[in-house]
Amino acid sequence: MPAILTVENLIKQYDKAKEPSVNGISFTVNEGEFFAFLGPNGAGKTTTISILTTTLSKTSGTVRIAGYDLEKEAKDVRKHIGIIFQKPSLDLNLSAEENIRLHACMYGMYVYRPFFNWMPKDYKDRVVELSEIMGIQEKLWKPLKTFSGGMQRKMEIVRSLIHSPKILFLDEPSQGLDAISRRALWDYINQTRKENGTTVFLTTHYIDEAENVDNVCMIKHGKIILSGTPEEMKNTLTQKYLILDADNRDTLERELNALGLNPQKDVHFKVSYEDATPMNILTKLHTPLTMMKVYEPSLEDAYISLAE
Repeated sequence: MPAILTVENLIKQYDKAKEPSVNGISFTVNEGEFFAFLGPNGAGKTTTISILTTTLSKTSGTVRIAGYDLEKEAKDVRKHIGIIFQKPSLDLNLSAEENIRLHACMYGMYVYRPFFNWMPKDYKDRVVELSEIMGIQEKLWKPLKTFSGGMQRKMEIVRSLIHSPKILFLDEPSQGLDAISRRALWDYINQTRKENGTTVFLTTHYIDEAENVDNVCMIKHGKIILSGTPEEMKNTLTQKYLILDADNRDTLERELNALGLNPQKDVHFKVSYEDATPMNILTKLHTPLTMMKVYEPSLEDAYISLAE
């Protein structure tokens, strides 16, 4: 698939900072890809996503989105991106629908009309569709200042999706959502990816949300330190192991040592199996076991290993 986002040697240096917030990072995201950009607090994630979404200027480097140069063609870039910010950027004095309408017109989708009923049918249909998915259809006409924080979050999600963006930037999209709304959001995002080939660029503290992405890029202190598939990340940063025990622990320990497995002895025996499978190990043991568990690391384990 062709690249929809290309970042080359991106740098952001704030005036009073000793070190760049973003320090010469480069990466590529392909069309239709689900891409996660992860790192601890202060790593440079929010600065990077702010630059990519045209809300913050870069110091140097090159960024191209949907074929357009970020610096020279920012207006064209904005037409092809959707953004769910970590902190809502809504006009609380307007109704939910008015916020959506202004957003759609600012992105060049429609000529502004002062009333919902005067807007084109496809706009009205999409507003109704998205508001039903996120459960705010009954509040579309109420001022946002009457919304709870979670409802405002849902409103921002609807607004970001209204123009069917080619690439959707999600900066902590689940923040403030309850479990049901969080599931509805991800069901819709997965659906729109499948039907429209939408590219998704995700930053999140819910690392389980990134388990099924296509590729992960991990940033720390403004620099990319690792990238690849989630499976590659887990293999690089963590270990798979067995937890074993037996009534005759001395015999089990001798057997494990004889197999060259060098078990870690704690409450139970911990045995790494990077170069074998659990079944290969278990079939070579003769000591009756009282415990056997297989530990498969998660992407969150890999992330914690990086962040520490």
